[in-house]
Amino acid sequence: MFLSSRVMAANESITLKINQTVVKMGEAGKRVFNLTAGQLPFKPMTQFIEKINAQTNFLKSYQYSPVAGFEDLRKKILDYTQTSRDINFKNGGEEFDVVLSNGAKHSIYNVLGAVVDPSDEVILLAPYWVSYPEMIKFWGGTPICIESFSYDGFTPDLDNIRKAISRKTKAIILNSPNNPTGISYSKKWMEEFAKLMIEHPEILIISDEIYYEIAYFDPKPTYFYQAHQELLARTIIVDGISKSLACTGLRMGWAIGPKKIIAAITKLQGQTTSGPSSLIQRAMAEFDFSKLDEFLVPVRNHLRKNSEILREKFRQHSLSNCWYQSTSAFYFMIDYKRTPYFEKMGRPDEDLANEISLKLLDETGIAVVPGSDFGAPNTARMSIVLEEGPFTEAMDKLTKFLSQNA
Repeated sequence: MFLSSRVMAANESITLKINQTVVKMGEAGKRVFNLTAGQLPFKPMTQFIEKINAQTNFLKSYQYSPVAGFEDLRKKILDYTQTSRDINFKNGGEEFDVVLSNGAKHSIYNVLGAVVDPSDEVILLAPYWVSYPEMIKFWGGTPICIESFSYDGFTPDLDNIRKAISRKTKAIILNSPNNPTGISYSKKWMEEFAKLMIEHPEILIISDEIYYEIAYFDPKPTYFYQAHQELLARTIIVDGISKSLACTGLRMGWAIGPKKIIAAITKLQGQTTSGPSSLIQRAMAEFDFSKLDEFLVPVRNHLRKNSEILREKFRQHSLSNCWYQSTSAFYFMIDYKRTPYFEKMGRPDEDLANEISLKLLDETGIAVVPGSDFGAPNTARMSIVLEEGPFTEAMDKLTKFLSQNA
């Protein structure tokens, strides 16, 4: 066998796998409501497209960038992050820097590669993004998962996090706004989490903030390091343009952190992919990030409206007990276990997420992602980005299906 044990042990991304199946069904002429993918049905804002077009005339747009990215853009990202999060990196007591990569996913992979050794443990808060545990295992680490539930708004219990911390704990990954649940951890929760982290100065905190700008209900997302900025000294902030600028295909993300850690990530990246797209970097360097709010007004309105449609359809079909208020990102987590459909299947101790999701697709044409790989058995993630008309129709079909007696 020529394949490595690492790649043989890795699971395929369930999100991408199901999305490919849905595309094939559509190509075969079947009507499908694709609620799997996390990308907006919006073009990037005109001003950004114009910046990209303008940079196509320059030779440097087609040549290597520095491995970590162009210095002027890195400074711009640092400044924008300080302003948008209302922090000052100087309060972290360290020098900070940025490394740009081929998307936030690549950034997280690089961060883990720079800090995780075999036998290290990394705490994940379930439901978590599907790629976190696979990345951790690929670098030889062990994911340690903390459960949460729909009736608690998918907010993990801090006492459970405390109990999971051991001498092997190297890092914890926080993802707020959250994929797959569409919630943001509250200000109170973040402040309590900060106090817990202060008790454990040996733990690195990786804060995945790719959905920071995508909050459609107040209050806007807050973070543990805002009230305790000394925690910035061991925090890596991950962000990018995929969600906030509707540019999933341009693959541009970054990691911000103490300069020593960023230097290690840069060294790793220098031996793998080198710097990301020079063309997109140069366009970003010319782009006014303060225009993001203007672009996101219709995006937020669209997501807010769809979340209201979802709430109303769940109410109409007596499914309010498995509804919670999503506030951000693109997603909602369906809790199958609290539906009549699940109860009447008569197998309460089994994880039926895959089985129910396949029946849903077969009977209604609605494609969702089973929640098992998100660390949440008997759930499914659905995207709420679909256009209002088809989304309303899909929610009517979904709630009728779930309220059946199987």
